[in-house]
Amino acid sequence: MRRIDFLKLAASLGACYLAAFIGSVFTTPNIPTWYAALAKPFFAPPNWVFAPVWTAIFTLMGISAYLVWREGLRDPRIKAALAVFVLQLAANVSWSAAFFGLRSPLAGLFVIAVLWALIALNIQKFRGISRTAGTLLLPYIIWVSFAAILNFAIWRLNS
Repeated sequence: MRRIDFLKLAASLGACYLAAFIGSVFTTPNIPTWYAALAKPFFAPPNWVFAPVWTAIFTLMGISAYLVWREGLRDPRIKAALAVFVLQLAANVSWSAAFFGLRSPLAGLFVIAVLWALIALNIQKFRGISRTAGTLLLPYIIWVSFAAILNFAIWRLNS
């Protein structure tokens, strides 16, 4: 791997892990308190499941972004695809801020709907550049689909 490619991979992963860290600032303090007190549906996973799943997903996201970025930035399709990637990353953090930070499952529902749409658009744009990059985002949209259902159920049970 060329040095520049290694730096692009490190930056792509770093951006994703930074987003994960920022999201955790809203999430972590609220898990043992507010989230623990919420009524949850029977299909809610135990809390320990979330960290390894999100770590794997953020890693796949970083690799996916790298695969697109390594194609260069001269092509406007690549710039557009990476812009959507940044938007969905911001929406990801915003969900943590809405659901956990604001302690609002309803606000989380609105944000997760936007997040899901941005992920779907991101997959489409990445697949047009690198089939592998788009495919690496499939576990992300599957998990966010599950998270949206869980978010909805928590909202219904607690409203």
